[in-house]
Amino acid sequence: MLVLSPKQTDGFHLTLASLPTEDRLRLEALLPDAVINSVTAAPHWDFELCAKKVNEVIGTTPDDEATGHLRRGIIATWCLELPRRIAAYNLPAEVFDAYPYWLDRLSGELSEGEGAYDPDHWAKDVRFAMGLSVPATRTHLIDLSSPVGPGQALRHSRAGLGISPPFRWVLAKGWGTWLEVHTESRDTADFTAEGWDRAWLAMAGILEKYPGLVGGIGSSWFYDPPLSKISPRLAYLRETPLKNGAFMIHQGPGEIHTQRAGATSPTRRALIEAGEYTPRSWLMVWPRRALLKWAASERARQARAAAIIEQAEETVAIASPA
Repeated sequence: MLVLSPKQTDGFHLTLASLPTEDRLRLEALLPDAVINSVTAAPHWDFELCAKKVNEVIGTTPDDEATGHLRRGIIATWCLELPRRIAAYNLPAEVFDAYPYWLDRLSGELSEGEGAYDPDHWAKDVRFAMGLSVPATRTHLIDLSSPVGPGQALRHSRAGLGISPPFRWVLAKGWGTWLEVHTESRDTADFTAEGWDRAWLAMAGILEKYPGLVGGIGSSWFYDPPLSKISPRLAYLRETPLKNGAFMIHQGPGEIHTQRAGATSPTRRALIEAGEYTPRSWLMVWPRRALLKWAASERARQARAAAIIEQAEETVAIASPA
């Protein structure tokens, strides 16, 4: 069961207490429609749609400084209601363990925030505060309902990139509900091989709790095949799922993928600017059975490793003088 700490509660209440009177009144008036709009948009393929629908209620986009306090008030209100909202959720321990960090960070950001609300942060915070996405690590959020339509798989095959995705989509019951992983730019500490393994294990834990879910997905430029040579340290992002039953669907290039691929790597940025590399987004599709099989194997591997370490520590303790 999720319980807010006194520090978290104080941060959210401080955010609300700092609202100008007109924003407080407006908050009360728009909250019902904002809730309805965000929840009804949740199953859409565009994870930003929930936030966009709340924007429609507010009447402006997140980069509007005049509505920054109002937006923080909305998120603070929803965070205070979050324990009640997710009380009926059957979530694994990994998810509940990740909540305190996210709530600590968000309560501080909201109470100290000024000006406009970063659009990417707004999109993620709307889903998180409404319980539409849940935390997996410090760096990963998991959307609880995402679709994977057949169109992308068919376009992949029509482009001559392989004929298997449409068939694998059918075998995976792709018309069902998928979980989708997103990364968080505000804290990239768990953007590591170990962090991603924890995120996939958290996703597997949710699948185990909800038999009706058909698997997990992710969509990004970092599943692009050329990265295995250009940025070999990121190869695990593609290889771990692919070696364990996932399949990839090509989505294509885009300005946002180019920006993100070149943002943190001088090597990638130089290749992009020279016209030698065009980042492309790929949809990683990890069907339920394959993901759960990997998770069972990974948990067993981690348990063996922990046992070896524990035995070694006991041996050292026995050998050491008192």
